[in-house]
Amino acid sequence: MKTETIKVGKRGTIVIPAGIRHHYGFDEGTQVLVEASSQGILLRPMVSLPIERYSRERKAEFLLNNAVTSEDYAAAVEKVRKMGLDPEMIPHEALKIQ
Repeated sequence: MKTETIKVGKRGTIVIPAGIRHHYGFDEGTQVLVEASSQGILLRPMVSLPIERYSRERKAEFLLNNAVTSEDYAAAVEKVRKMGLDPEMIPHEALKIQ
């Protein structure tokens, strides 16, 4: 890739030449990760994904639903109680022993 000279504008803005933007997929609105390195500044396209924060109730539901043995289920019930929740009030499929 060829080298180009650009100027730093007001408030530290820079304009990345079109060819370089297109080559690296820097479209308008692209989030960019800026990293200081020993060789200078590294710019990389960034992907951000939404995360889900689980409530205590949702975590309790996971614990109860993921039990595969009666011992697992008893341990999950105990963990849910330690979380300050009543396992009977958490919507879940109670483990059925066959």
